[in-house]
Amino acid sequence: LLTVYTPTGIPTFETGSFWHYNTSKRGVTLNLEMEDGRRLFQQMAEQADVILETCRPGYLASLGLGYEDLATRNPRLIMCSLTPFGQSGPWRDFQTSDLLHLAAGGQMARCGYDEEVVPGAPPIAPGGGQAWHIGSHYAYIAIAAALVNRSVTARGQYIDVSVHDACALTTEGHVNQYIYKGRVVPRRTGGGNTNTGPNAQVICQDGKYVNVGQVAPERVLTLAPWIDEHGLAGDLLDEKYRDPTVVAESQSHIRGIFENFLANIPRDEAYHGLQRRGSNTGAIRSPDDVMQDPHLEDRGFWTDVEYPELGETLRHPGPGAIFNGSPWRISRRAPFVGEHNEEVLCGELGLSKEELAALAEKGTV
Repeated sequence: LLTVYTPTGIPTFETGSFWHYNTSKRGVTLNLEMEDGRRLFQQMAEQADVILETCRPGYLASLGLGYEDLATRNPRLIMCSLTPFGQSGPWRDFQTSDLLHLAAGGQMARCGYDEEVVPGAPPIAPGGGQAWHIGSHYAYIAIAAALVNRSVTARGQYIDVSVHDACALTTEGHVNQYIYKGRVVPRRTGGGNTNTGPNAQVICQDGKYVNVGQVAPERVLTLAPWIDEHGLAGDLLDEKYRDPTVVAESQSHIRGIFENFLANIPRDEAYHGLQRRGSNTGAIRSPDDVMQDPHLEDRGFWTDVEYPELGETLRHPGPGAIFNGSPWRISRRAPFVGEHNEEVLCGELGLSKEELAALAEKGTV
């Protein structure tokens, strides 16, 4: 797995995201504006299964490195272009950001505070570079499908992935509801999803939160004795709550008792106790909570990666799936700029060390 940069590196090189997303890769530098750089790239393309590129639309083709150029030498090549708006359309040359994609794709219209909680609250973009993740996931799926197709046809193909298109596909069922029902789904985050019963994020004694679903009639009977053990059940032991209609009409009152109870016990006691009693409840975890998750630890999710230059071993998230036939692990930290030039360009493409040094002197690598 090779990643190719310009000899000057890339802007994200000194960011945490670079070192997170580029583990297990080898790093090579090439200046594609120079003839020798293009020639070396063509040689690598002749041996490649897949090329994933994120250059501006038309850039590689302008250098004679587009899919049609490369596929003449390697008909099995699969090439995927992942760009903000794709290779065509009126927006193809626009610059963008994660925030703009989430706005234009529809995600922000579904995220934010409830109108009844914060009147006039604006839409809010989810954090974590979600648009880039969405686009990358669709690129991965498309490449996997192309690999399956190649196993039948023995030929590769070109894939044009647009982050904007991918985001427009990822708005739960809200686009479909508008298409088929003419219904614009209102923004509801704090109060839950309009397609399910209401839920709430409730603070507990230790300042941590749980996400709690609607208290169903049968759950009142189950939870009331537990709440009463803490002397906080109020009137929940009253026989009237055996009537589902009374429970439905008393949701606000019940929720008040319930939230007061949760405010008097720690989060972990709250969500474990609620789950044991059949309530649809989960802990709202912070990143440091996730790092301590015994379930992930038991599954071997975390991977320790050596950083010899730092004299440290740092913990990285592992795979989201376990393969019994091809165990996947992080094999190395992300590469420095040009770290594997000699290994790849000399060891695999046949350059001599003297030739490599001359190319470096010219700024080709």
